[in-house]
Amino acid sequence: MDEFEEGKRKFRELVTALDQTIEVVIPVTPSQSLFKISLSKGANRTFLTIHEDDILDLPEEPSAQKKTTAILQESIAAL
Repeated sequence: MDEFEEGKRKFRELVTALDQTIEVVIPVTPSQSLFKISLSKGANRTFLTIHEDDILDLPEEPSAQKKTTAILQESIAAL
């Protein structure tokens, strides 16, 4: 299993907990240590840039979850 899969799964769980209608597209691998993640709701789309370390830390680190949730809340509100 890819080392990022658990983090990606947790990221999707956080998005779903905030808004189940959001479609998430996460790249397979990071580019320059960053994931450019697409969030879509209907015709609206926004992109987030998340560091690979934050994705790796999501399953185990509450601080990474809190930080990512705050970013997601702002991005979803903008949709």
